[in-house]
Amino acid sequence: MRSTPSIALLFTLALTPLAAAHAEDWQVAKSEQGITVSLADVPGSSYKAYRGTTLINASLDKIRALQEDLPNACRWIHECKVSKLLKSHGAEAWTYTQFNTPWPVTPRDSVVHVVSREAADGSLTRTLEGVPGYIPEEKGFVRVTEVKGFWALVPKGPNSTEVTYQVHTEPGGSVPSWVANKFVVDAPFNTLKGLKAAAEK
Repeated sequence: MRSTPSIALLFTLALTPLAAAHAEDWQVAKSEQGITVSLADVPGSSYKAYRGTTLINASLDKIRALQEDLPNACRWIHECKVSKLLKSHGAEAWTYTQFNTPWPVTPRDSVVHVVSREAADGSLTRTLEGVPGYIPEEKGFVRVTEVKGFWALVPKGPNSTEVTYQVHTEPGGSVPSWVANKFVVDAPFNTLKGLKAAAEK
């Protein structure tokens, strides 16, 4: 499945330059187990952007394969319930994900357009953009209205890869501030923790 871009994502700004243009003044919110999570305000939004970084002791190809194994991606994506591929075309893919949410928040789902690009140095960037109207809404779920983000995988050796996961979302509907504030830290941290564990197994 090397030609199929991943969801690896979960909620998952656009390419790094665009992400930087929308989020300012990153502040470290959590740094544990080799994973650093930073948050930034996004002009015009009530929800913070999040960025998680870590170094994984595994090859880029192994991490890539885990990301592209969509039926099993929920094993490591934070609060992921269902993950599946809707369509793929070359370096592009359209993915659908359902997420668990704490009571009383209605579960969310998202449809994301993923574009994968490889650079001359062997690095891989997957840009993530929500396309909420791509398929009809599912009963019992609130569709995430906006997703902008990226995954960046940079090889640091034959068995070492620097991974960055950066996202800003508009979750749709009503979300209590305590849920939103917890999510923007837990989502990148637990997702990278899960990916790291799976890749280093």
